[in-house]
Amino acid sequence: MPKASELKKGFAIESNGKTLLIKDIEVTTPGGRGGAKIYKLRCTDLNTGARVDERYKSDDVLGTVEMNKRAASFSYVDGDEYIFMDNEDYSQFTFKQADIEDELQFITEEIKGLHVVLVDGTAVALELPAAVELVIEETDPSIKGASASARTKPARLSTGLTVQVPEYIATGDRVVVNTAERKYMNRA
Repeated sequence: MPKASELKKGFAIESNGKTLLIKDIEVTTPGGRGGAKIYKLRCTDLNTGARVDERYKSDDVLGTVEMNKRAASFSYVDGDEYIFMDNEDYSQFTFKQADIEDELQFITEEIKGLHVVLVDGTAVALELPAAVELVIEETDPSIKGASASARTKPARLSTGLTVQVPEYIATGDRVVVNTAERKYMNRA
């Protein structure tokens, strides 16, 4: 049973008789000396789909729920539902667009390393790879002679995500984006 300080985004926990999936973690440090860090968890109740906020001190012990991960690939869109296929047994997992809004900014048809998180046999979340390769759809023209300096410009990617890229990157270039930090890493 992990402490609150050991939890990560995507974990499923038991809290007050509810099964919660952690969507985001915010850490705050109280101003007083010797105060324990406070972990504010933004979660989704897996039974009702409601958003739940929980607060824990860093040394609070929480019960986790057993989760399985299955390698999957994006299959197709049906209205506001996104269908993913298990890479081993070809079974399908369906997600509502609103439930995976953040993840959709990184998902293309050729994404590799995507996993579906299962709790009690039910698909509850998507786990993205650490980095994905995306195409720049629109950005300012590249500057001739620009080096890999710290100057950046915004670029809109094929999925609609906007990231800051170096000046020498042009429209149509393939770039690698860190999914956790939503930042440009390098050219593909």
